[in-house]
Amino acid sequence: MTAVSAPSTGEASPETTAGDTGAEARRRRTFAVISHPDAGKSTLTEALALHAEVISAAGAVHGKGGRRGVTSDWMDMERERGISVTSAVLQFSYRNQVINLLDTPGHGDFSEDTYRVLAAVDAAVMLLDAAKGLEPQTLKLFDVCRDRGVPVLTFVNKWDRPGREPLELLDEVEQTIGLRPMPITWPVGIAGDLHGLVERADGRFHRFTRAAHGAAKATSQVLDADRAAVEEGPDWQRAVEELALLDEIGAGYDEQAFAAGTATPVMFGSALSNIGVARLLDALVDLAPPPGPRPDQKGEPRPVEAPFSGLVFKVQASMDRSHRDRVAFVRVCSGRFERGMVLTHDATGRPFATKYAQAMFGRDRSTISEAFPGDIVGLVNATALRPGDTLWAEQPVTFPTIPSFAPEHFAACRVADMSKTKQFRKGIEQLDSEGVIQVLSSDLRGDQAPVLAAVGPLQFEVVSARLADEFSAPVKLDRLDYSLARRTDPAGAEALRSAVGIEVLTRRLDGELLALFPHKWRLQAVAQNNPDLLLAPLVADAL
Repeated sequence: MTAVSAPSTGEASPETTAGDTGAEARRRRTFAVISHPDAGKSTLTEALALHAEVISAAGAVHGKGGRRGVTSDWMDMERERGISVTSAVLQFSYRNQVINLLDTPGHGDFSEDTYRVLAAVDAAVMLLDAAKGLEPQTLKLFDVCRDRGVPVLTFVNKWDRPGREPLELLDEVEQTIGLRPMPITWPVGIAGDLHGLVERADGRFHRFTRAAHGAAKATSQVLDADRAAVEEGPDWQRAVEELALLDEIGAGYDEQAFAAGTATPVMFGSALSNIGVARLLDALVDLAPPPGPRPDQKGEPRPVEAPFSGLVFKVQASMDRSHRDRVAFVRVCSGRFERGMVLTHDATGRPFATKYAQAMFGRDRSTISEAFPGDIVGLVNATALRPGDTLWAEQPVTFPTIPSFAPEHFAACRVADMSKTKQFRKGIEQLDSEGVIQVLSSDLRGDQAPVLAAVGPLQFEVVSARLADEFSAPVKLDRLDYSLARRTDPAGAEALRSAVGIEVLTRRLDGELLALFPHKWRLQAVAQNNPDLLLAPLVADAL
């Protein structure tokens, strides 16, 4: 894949003054793409960048094992396996708008990273496989969107391959997650034999011719309804009948329902063939909400015109092998960011200088001088910042913290070479602060063998790979037979210390005591025998 330099998006548009923060905020669209693994999320991300003309050729080919890494995949593991295991930011311009596209991990083992990303966006694109429809990981991520009030657009992908009936997919969306589908485009031709798409607003037919391997934009020819009826025959007639049914049931676009999170615009296409992708990009500009007031910890909205405030939603180190630095990703929530300004780190009350501020385009980066609400700013060497932290200027504000997912997998971690103990401790501390893994400790095990707690087992592989590569500290992992964690207090910890098959550890970041159980039946038995013990679910258990 050949990428061009990310555009400078910090400058105000010609129609607005540099200080018109509200006008600049209205030019921003900040969204994430969410999906089940293998639905084509990274391919769609790449195709959107291609249609915005910020990359010159797509690098996706059939089969993940042979796929060249996409722009947003920067870790060796991602490129080798063809999966996204960490989120990335692509910022570019399109139609005089500034697009902040956050590519999220598709694999369920890294859903905690996606959860943090969804705290930083104003909308989400829910990507569905035409053959599989709604899948477990998609459902879980949609629940997070609903919990956060994030409006969702739906893109039914892989329509150039065999799949299900379009009306059946729409019914599944409505019945399973309660979103009323509002098709914007409609396919002509069954799944696997896609001829083109009908634009519901004007009834015109867009016939596509895909480029070889989807490396370039698909060309299209626009036909009116009469000509389409002659040339497409039965396929056109079937599409017309389906569209008439949609009209009868009132499946037209409703802006208020979309904003309220009760309905979803739906588009069809193929990311790999670049069909329908340009229409999705236009829909994001036309329909997705711009940045608006963001509630603080007390529920009071912080207007976009207020002095600068930002939410740290991700911390990532060593994105570029030539720069072993640490980048904090900050969503600008209000005001105008200017490089070099001194902010207040809300968690500590200490000043935080922003001399090294960058715009991100996957692993590529460029220095920026200013940014506005909705933009994502990369602050380099921000060692004091952690996910969930708030930064502000002039007027104090605290945004809600980002809860951690309840871990379900646990492993004791030991350095393989004791001469690398110092590097090991440094690496564990860094990965813990980034949120790559949850690190637990106990008096029994000591610092030599912290317990790693993960949502999914692939997180352990990421930790092992990064400790060996970035810190020259290969490790040994001993899996532990626990699958549940519950919060307890000192009295509960003391009562559980002698219990068989249970371990009490301290979560290092917040000091909470966690009791680990092998399965839910053991938890139930302990709770029944000790009704006064505190055994509370972690904050994000309900999601």
